[in-house]
Amino acid sequence: MTLAELLRGSVHEVAAGLVGWTLLVDGVGGRIVEVEAYAEDDPASHAYRGATLRNASMFGPPGHLYVYRSYGIHWCANVVCERPGRGAGVLLRALEPTHGLERMRARRGVVDDRLLCSGPGRLTQALGLSGADDGADLSRSPFALRPPPTPSVVERTPRIGISRAVEQPWRYVEAGSSWPSRRRRAA
Repeated sequence: MTLAELLRGSVHEVAAGLVGWTLLVDGVGGRIVEVEAYAEDDPASHAYRGATLRNASMFGPPGHLYVYRSYGIHWCANVVCERPGRGAGVLLRALEPTHGLERMRARRGVVDDRLLCSGPGRLTQALGLSGADDGADLSRSPFALRPPPTPSVVERTPRIGISRAVEQPWRYVEAGSSWPSRRRRAA
């Protein structure tokens, strides 16, 4: 399956399908090991109340980024999916860092590789993403999304770090990975 085909699927197909892909920004990044799905009709989604200036990218074409500030502190990045106008995205929660580790360590100011990309704020900082990347096309330089050689085994759990619709098993984690932001919680 090509990336374009994957990104036209439902937010849940995209979330499960992105696990195992390698995301690079200017040659820095790693394998996606944890994501969360946010659908248009989901009370926890930024798209729930419709398009605004802040979330406009989430309603844009599949394969673009929706980057926003969380609690005024951290940047977070979603991969927009489904179809334009739909308002669906997949939050990038954790990567297994594999490329450009020195640059990630310098950006994050840490030496423990486990702390480089384990959490959405850490991930964006390690990759050098900010609000300037909101709306960026993941199929164009400096971005690269590469498929895994074989599909990953994916587990579903409830999402974390939110206050609405917390019971939804819309967190997708690579089974057996030691790189997710938090240990597995039962669905």
